[in-house]
Amino acid sequence: MPIYFYWGSDRLAMEQAIQKLRDRFLDPNWASFNYEQISPEREEAVLEGLNQALTPPFGASHRLVWVVDTDICQQCSAELLAELERTLPAIPESTILIFSSEKKPDARLKSTKLLKKYAQVEEFSPIPPWKTDQLVKRVREVAVQMEVKLTENAENLLAEAVGNDTRSLYRELEKLQLYGMDITRPLEPKDIFPLIRFNTQNSLQLAAAIRQGNTSQALALLNALVERNEPALKIVATLVGQFRTWLWVKMAAAQHRGDLNAIAKAAEVRNPKRIYFLQKEVHSIHLSQFQETLFLLLDLEYSLKSGSPELPTLQSYIISLCELYRTAASSPKPSQFFYQGGK
Repeated sequence: MPIYFYWGSDRLAMEQAIQKLRDRFLDPNWASFNYEQISPEREEAVLEGLNQALTPPFGASHRLVWVVDTDICQQCSAELLAELERTLPAIPESTILIFSSEKKPDARLKSTKLLKKYAQVEEFSPIPPWKTDQLVKRVREVAVQMEVKLTENAENLLAEAVGNDTRSLYRELEKLQLYGMDITRPLEPKDIFPLIRFNTQNSLQLAAAIRQGNTSQALALLNALVERNEPALKIVATLVGQFRTWLWVKMAAAQHRGDLNAIAKAAEVRNPKRIYFLQKEVHSIHLSQFQETLFLLLDLEYSLKSGSPELPTLQSYIISLCELYRTAASSPKPSQFFYQGGK
């Protein structure tokens, strides 16, 4: 049955998926008659969407109805639930009905269970910034889609530059698409570095500054994140994910000396090539420091959820975390190696 429920905060990816449905099902000659986008400001938006979905399309085409930013999977009255139960099974094959929401559906609600029965549910949430393998994979997929040829190292550089910002990824690839029009070989890091814009203030860089015991840099990165309205709990979640990875790599490296595949498996790192860099990052850090960090971060999360003022609380804990790592930062550094991977 042609019913879709899209949710998540990656607005661009969601809009692109809906555009693909429009391109697939709507006759361009009849699109203005057969496409309806219903905003949440309109009263009884869901009911209006259901009524529109039951209306036959004009011409030899389909009708597409998009109910934007609905909250039916967070709250749903008995009357609306009854209308959904009556209407969803009756949606004709000639109609594409789409519900969208930024919020994750509440699995406990009857309306959510009903939509899961009749609709195709798909998540459009940004990739967590610490999942670098997935970020690189997405760069590769979008580059292929836009016919931009990149070397593996160029893909890694672009993933580092844009992070999990889908809109930035497309914007940067559009520039590289124009730049590479007359270049037959894949673009290398030296080609793309002067062209792309780096999202320099991100939570992973904050984690790195903490690990290095660099208090001033960490506080500057934190302030930049807050000024960009990055949610405090999202910052903490990223830090927890990154320090947990470092902890597992440190533990696994001691158990599986030199076996990158075994370390990657134990640390749940999909790409064993990352272990080389992660081991360098944790070489001079004591295991107990990572363990204490996670305790502090969990305490920070509890404080924020308990209503503590965000910025002062974050600043206080960041200072404490950096102090924890100053001992490691001031200890003798391991020999420096440089990766000589293929382009």
